[in-house]
Amino acid sequence: LAQRDQYLPLKVIKENLDALDRGLQPAPAGGLPAPRPTLGLATVDGEFAPAAFAAAACVALAFFLNRETRPSSATASATPTVATGYEKRLLDDGSVLELNRGACVFVAYTPTERRVRLLSGEVHFTVAKNPARPFIVSAAGVETRAVGTAFNVRLAAAVVEVLVTEGRVQVTPSLAPDARSSDPLAPPETAALVSRGERVTISLAADRTPGTSPPLAPIAVTAAEIARTLAWQPRLLEFSSAPLAQVVAEFNRHNTLQLSLADPDLASLPVTASFRSDNAEGFVRLLEATAGVRAERRRDTILLRRANSP
Repeated sequence: LAQRDQYLPLKVIKENLDALDRGLQPAPAGGLPAPRPTLGLATVDGEFAPAAFAAAACVALAFFLNRETRPSSATASATPTVATGYEKRLLDDGSVLELNRGACVFVAYTPTERRVRLLSGEVHFTVAKNPARPFIVSAAGVETRAVGTAFNVRLAAAVVEVLVTEGRVQVTPSLAPDARSSDPLAPPETAALVSRGERVTISLAADRTPGTSPPLAPIAVTAAEIARTLAWQPRLLEFSSAPLAQVVAEFNRHNTLQLSLADPDLASLPVTASFRSDNAEGFVRLLEATAGVRAERRRDTILLRRANSP
């Protein structure tokens, strides 16, 4: 990680990455010039692209975690992953990670446990059953433990949110060192069991010493709320003579890349097509090739016009 001709001291990098791990924005290093991208990392209008920074931060933090918790010869190699878009990853044990854009995870398996550290963003986990080897997701000190189930974890600046879509998990907020039990097998006082169709939200600002904050209270969520929460996951969209305005609205609900009708008379154009929800670009190419539509790309927006319009 470099700034022009200067390289950040390892201590400064570690402090910034620690802040990122807590869900905070990295603070600028005092006395150094404004960051400029190097090593070919992506920029937007001369500024350091967030996705590129996330990728570099994820890899760098993995380096420090490897140094601090170097795996033994019996331990699977820890690997960092950062998602610049939707990404689906199959782990060695058959568990599946679905990463939302910007998610950064650090995976480290040992013979006795399967551990994933969520450093930023949102991930949906589908866990392969293995009661003898628990699956643990850590996000800003909040641990979610499962055996064989499916759940979604979102790490934001101020909260960690866990939504269970299959089975049941145990969620444990971070505790002050003097609040932990001396018995390693004793369940944490503030742990909560969260079942299918329930969500729990943990504030990262709250003091989690037992007796100083209310216990975790899972709340039931409807199928519609679950669908909205997981709308970032790609799915097959099928349209039969649907007006283009409706199709555009559906694509926009699933994508950071947004479609916009620059010509209002396109709104009623009938569309019959079948596409993955994350393939807006492919859908636009189909419109250009078959429907007399011209696309104009502006950052994260694609304007759709009649091909013969000025």
